[in-house]
Amino acid sequence: MRDAAEPGTPGRRTMKLGLFVEPYGRHIAAWRHPDATRDAPLSFRHFVTMAETAERGRFDFMFIADTNNVWDNMGYFSRSDRGMVLDPMQLLAALAVSTQHIGLIATTSTTYTQPFHVARTFASLDHLSGGRAGWNLVTSMFAGEAQQFGGAPHMAHADRYARAEEYVDVVRGLWNSWDEGAFVQDQESGLFFEPSGLHVLHHKGDHFGVRGPLNIPRTPQGQPVIVQAGSSEPGQNLSARTAEVVFAQQQTMVQAQTFYASLKGRMDRFGRRPEELAIMPGAFLLPAKTESEAQEKYQMLQELVHPEVGLSLLSGLIGADLMGADVDAPLPDLPATNGGTSHQKVLVDRARRDGLTVRQLYEATVGGRGHWELVGTPEQIVDQLEERFLAHACDGFNVMPPFPGALDDIVDMVIPELRRRGLVDEAYRGRTLRENLGMTIPARVA
Repeated sequence: MRDAAEPGTPGRRTMKLGLFVEPYGRHIAAWRHPDATRDAPLSFRHFVTMAETAERGRFDFMFIADTNNVWDNMGYFSRSDRGMVLDPMQLLAALAVSTQHIGLIATTSTTYTQPFHVARTFASLDHLSGGRAGWNLVTSMFAGEAQQFGGAPHMAHADRYARAEEYVDVVRGLWNSWDEGAFVQDQESGLFFEPSGLHVLHHKGDHFGVRGPLNIPRTPQGQPVIVQAGSSEPGQNLSARTAEVVFAQQQTMVQAQTFYASLKGRMDRFGRRPEELAIMPGAFLLPAKTESEAQEKYQMLQELVHPEVGLSLLSGLIGADLMGADVDAPLPDLPATNGGTSHQKVLVDRARRDGLTVRQLYEATVGGRGHWELVGTPEQIVDQLEERFLAHACDGFNVMPPFPGALDDIVDMVIPELRRRGLVDEAYRGRTLRENLGMTIPARVA
């Protein structure tokens, strides 16, 4: 049964595709791959090539995750590429002039920043890119992030979300500082903007006091696209009220369908329609001409993982110190985390469901790092993507190439099969990220 109509059918439902940008690739050992280049994390030319390849594949956006955390575990830190990470906003501003169509999304936390800075930065990127900016709103999950900002204890999970709820309202209020066309720039009369088109926020809340206005006109998209990644109860409520794209990480079809129905089902209480939100889980894709070749490529990456890196990564994602655990025993019972609660649930559920030891769990995690892994021929991969999409378990995917060169394989092998089945658009729909995602420009709210 298919609800994606034949290619070219007006109004058909098609997958949205994002590129999860990592200089070497998603797999934790990708920097050790024979095709990896030493300068990839700092090479602007390298990121331009990625963007050009993604545009060739008609990806809707590039997505850069980011954190303020620097890992204390030197065994992990010294064996990963985490010490060489460019500021995403500066990178995307540079890529705005080197690309034409692709959306530009970056992460900025609401926990250790101020709303005015975020509103101004993303509004600037939206203008510079001609309407292609998106803000991935997160609440900082790592306790180590607090050490970068005065050293106070990391905020409790519930407090982080309470702050985020107010934060996003302030940002959207600042983006609404000006009417469309308020800047008349009448040289003859000497009037630069029409005073009636200015709206001062005057926000005073539990966490912020922000007068406004923003010193940037309303952006080409009305406001940048808002992206979120939280799957906890407060995370889903925040997404249902404010998000336009959600980056999810469910492993099984049942989990994906349950999350999809839960999140979309909350939107009505906030006066929103389900189609105003795109749910896009991460998908680690490793295609090859044959299944055996794909498995060989995957196994080569797995053999490059240093045990300390695997265990440290799992500890960080699951929100518990497992460094002294028996790696060949089942995952022990864990206390509730103050970090990423949805990350912990996904990993614990997988360990219990599949009967994995600690070692097996980190081996199963280092590739997609909690996200869905698809390894096989293009047809096998697209079969699985299509099944989830048509079953209303997602609206598209945030694609994670695993190693250097894998993005080219995805664009040259997987994208043509998606096009052949009419599952993706043949061309960009419009000029802005909102147009390409099939979303409308939000009205300015007083």
